[in-house]
Amino acid sequence: MAGPRTTKPGGSSTTLDQTLEKTEEVAADVQRASNNLAVVSTVLEQELPDEVQVGDVALAIEHTNQLEEKLAKSAEQLAEVNAALSEEIEKRIEATAQRDESIALARKLKAEQKGQRSSGGSTD
Repeated sequence: MAGPRTTKPGGSSTTLDQTLEKTEEVAADVQRASNNLAVVSTVLEQELPDEVQVGDVALAIEHTNQLEEKLAKSAEQLAEVNAALSEEIEKRIEATAQRDESIALARKLKAEQKGQRSSGGSTD
């Protein structure tokens, strides 16, 4: 989920871009951990005979299943946060472009006004 890239003058990534990249890395790590834990859980449940899956072993299997669910939920939440962050970056890119257009228009109008004054136009 790579979002748009914004840059500051000089070409360095913005803090939001860096944050997005980091959260995407964390989300991928959490997803990998969840997948690995799912494999461990499946192996434990399938490989251990039912008569062994009691007491502490049963608790460990249940705990593994709960951790897997928590990790999967965390991965989903991180994906949502990353989507929101990407959206915010896009909004800021658009706002910056609009600001830059407004500044350019203001400069143009100011230059035109100055030109009219120097060519004998209206005096304010």
